[in-house]
Amino acid sequence: MRILIIKFRHIGDVLLSTPLIRNLKLHYPDASINMAINEETKAMLEHNPDIDQLLLYPRNKIKNSSLLGKLILELSYAKTILSNRYDLVINLTEGDRGAILALFSKAEIRLGRQTKNRFLQYFKPFTKAIEKMGGTKHTVEQGLKFLDLLELSTFEKKVHLYSNDRSKHKIETILTKEKIKDFIIIHPVSRWMFKCWDDEKFAKTIDYIELNKKKKVIITASPDQIELDRIESILKNCKSNPLNLSGLLSLDELSALISRASLFVGVDTAPMHMAAALDIPVIALFGPSNPILWGPWNNETETSEYTKKRSLQTNGKHVIIQHPDDEIIYENGRKISTSMMEITVDEVIEQINKKL
Repeated sequence: MRILIIKFRHIGDVLLSTPLIRNLKLHYPDASINMAINEETKAMLEHNPDIDQLLLYPRNKIKNSSLLGKLILELSYAKTILSNRYDLVINLTEGDRGAILALFSKAEIRLGRQTKNRFLQYFKPFTKAIEKMGGTKHTVEQGLKFLDLLELSTFEKKVHLYSNDRSKHKIETILTKEKIKDFIIIHPVSRWMFKCWDDEKFAKTIDYIELNKKKKVIITASPDQIELDRIESILKNCKSNPLNLSGLLSLDELSALISRASLFVGVDTAPMHMAAALDIPVIALFGPSNPILWGPWNNETETSEYTKKRSLQTNGKHVIIQHPDDEIIYENGRKISTSMMEITVDEVIEQINKKL
């Protein structure tokens, strides 16, 4: 049996699809499972033993190509899917591209979310489809709903993340060189700046951990210059001397680093989901995001206990700090979340003390 799962979304979204992948592998141990994903998200799945092949969609290359170049690349990608002769295709998102590729695959069983494109609906891209569930179920649970369409049971609900030995060795080398044995990761930035907290507040939190609790802080961020600028601003406000690894680690190396931490403190972004997948306690600062959909998953209980959109909530070892009445506004030319800015340093320190 050949199975294709399509997930054209961001890093964290792709990671949260792993419970479905694991269950399919448990039901069909001899099946070949492929994943069609955006190229930049491959680190979430490239070492996953349940996946036989990743079909990487070159989104950035297509975006920067000419009209003819785009057409050639799109057709080449679709041809690869058709040539693999899949028996089962599952499109986990609502986008038209996934629906078109599912239809193009000619698989006997094609599952997906109901597309809003009426023209596409006419061609019946899916043999069975699920309706949009809105904000009532966690993203992990939404992915597992496809098992119901196949009349399959759910064996487990764990999010799985793996890193290779080379990445683990690099992290071990860094920690040995810096003489660090116990540390807390602070990941203060997101690709969406309105998800970020105040730089001075993060600096005060870092200082408290390093100077008062005598714990080492390691700061992480992507190589994106906007994120690095925010990190520089935070460090300028610090009185302590945290280890700054921002922009220096691949996603696989970041995974290896997070797995060694005693605590993860950060905003709603992919590394938050990575920490939860690695069973590291998470303190997450939420602004506009819906925790019912996107809160850090609890692998120990295999459940999500987030029931509210705007409050302090716990899910096993994980904590979300969030305030009500959020509004996205512009301040000094930058988008900010009003509820995010209402989170105080004392609130965050209180949760850190509970974890330590």
